[in-house]
Amino acid sequence: MSNVEVIRHPAEMSAWAEAVRERGERIAFVPTMGALHAGHVSLLSAAREHADRVALSIFVNPTQFGPNEDLARYPRDLVGDLTKAAGVGTDVAFVPEVADMYPPGAQTVVEVREVSKGLCGDRRPGHFSGVATVVCKLFGIIRPHVAIFGEKDFQQLAVIRRMVLDLDLPVEIVGCPTLREQDGLAMSSRNAYLSPDERARAVALFRGLSAARECFRGGERSALALVEAALHVITPSFDRVDYVEIREADSLLPVQRLDKPAVILAAVFLGATRLIDNIRLF
Repeated sequence: MSNVEVIRHPAEMSAWAEAVRERGERIAFVPTMGALHAGHVSLLSAAREHADRVALSIFVNPTQFGPNEDLARYPRDLVGDLTKAAGVGTDVAFVPEVADMYPPGAQTVVEVREVSKGLCGDRRPGHFSGVATVVCKLFGIIRPHVAIFGEKDFQQLAVIRRMVLDLDLPVEIVGCPTLREQDGLAMSSRNAYLSPDERARAVALFRGLSAARECFRGGERSALALVEAALHVITPSFDRVDYVEIREADSLLPVQRLDKPAVILAAVFLGATRLIDNIRLF
């Protein structure tokens, strides 16, 4: 197992990337906020299949957290993260400080307006602007040929795809399927917040979305009916349901009847912990 080179300053990270490019090698990039789990590791493994060098970023980005969200308590484990990353051959980890990513007086933001509306965009004001801004900065620093994202954060992936298209950024965006625990719960760093009782109840999220998918496979095409099938399973197990909605898979526009690829997305609360998940409907 080789060690992962750790770079902390943006200029040094850019120099590393420039040297790789001058050698004619491709860079694959996986942006994260750390607290790596098997889902992240699967993204790093996928990155290795797309390029000669794999770059990981570990940065808990303050601009994508709201004032009452979990920035201060977000799990951090740099040593563990680097060990996991090394295990799948990651070449470099970019681990900047907040002051290096947002220097004094910083005032530029990236806003992807329409795709950010609704779903998590409405419930977490400013979140996707924070995501788009930091990812755009990371792309500028690392200059990857390809960037790998998980489909669990489906709206985030749509925001990034739109940003890359609109700004003509020279990076290919690859989405990878959600990695799940054996009982179906989507892997997430925030699962660490769950008590044993909450963890047992959390699986109802996947089961509810799966119930909607089974109804769809049985011929149901009404979005309202499919959402109701999901809510029937989800609602009793959670302290609060933030949303369960069906959107077009490509545009994320709302749909009433499913006549093209769609996705059912949900966000729920167990205590103070917010979980999200989605399943494609074809």
